[in-house]
Amino acid sequence: MVKHNNVVPNGHFKKHWQNYVKTWFNQPARKTRRRVARQKKAVKIFPRPTAGPLRPVVQCQTLKYNMTSRVGRGFTLEELKAAGIPKKLAPTIGIAVDHRRKNRSLEGLQANVQRLKTYKAKLVIFPRRARKFKAGDSAPEELATATQVQGPYMPIVREKPTVELVKVTDEMKSFRAYAKLRVEQMNKRQAGARLKKAAEAEKEEKK
Repeated sequence: MVKHNNVVPNGHFKKHWQNYVKTWFNQPARKTRRRVARQKKAVKIFPRPTAGPLRPVVQCQTLKYNMTSRVGRGFTLEELKAAGIPKKLAPTIGIAVDHRRKNRSLEGLQANVQRLKTYKAKLVIFPRRARKFKAGDSAPEELATATQVQGPYMPIVREKPTVELVKVTDEMKSFRAYAKLRVEQMNKRQAGARLKKAAEAEKEEKK
């Protein structure tokens, strides 16, 4: 029931409003259809991972979200070069490439290079033609034990920050944070004037 002394709500429906009501009775069938499509796609692209090519770890945009990581569009040419993977070979072995993205931090570059090296170490390459092996293809023993990866491959693991508990001391209790902030603000504001005064005093002493 509506609370307080408000106007009694009344719906201002137009004529034939029932013709514009949308129903979603096909949702269970769509769910089944999507699941069957995923299964068919997995069979079609076997033995490749079902989640598609490997993608890099990038930082989110804007000041609000830039501390969180997400999956990017593709690896840069610099990252591929550092990992020792030719840029034309990368898409053929399941690595997404984005020639427009730039590396703006050394930490991000090193993390993605390590991600590529880990992927390369786990990679099993099937020959294009059966029983006709080329340089770079995996051994027959590895091919026999290879399985298709279902779901996201090498997902991003976000580390949870740990909280350190300390005992509150008398010194902490007696510390006046506001007074300390005011003193530091005053020191910052007077920094230029104090330097000028000290320089003048030194000049006077030399005379």
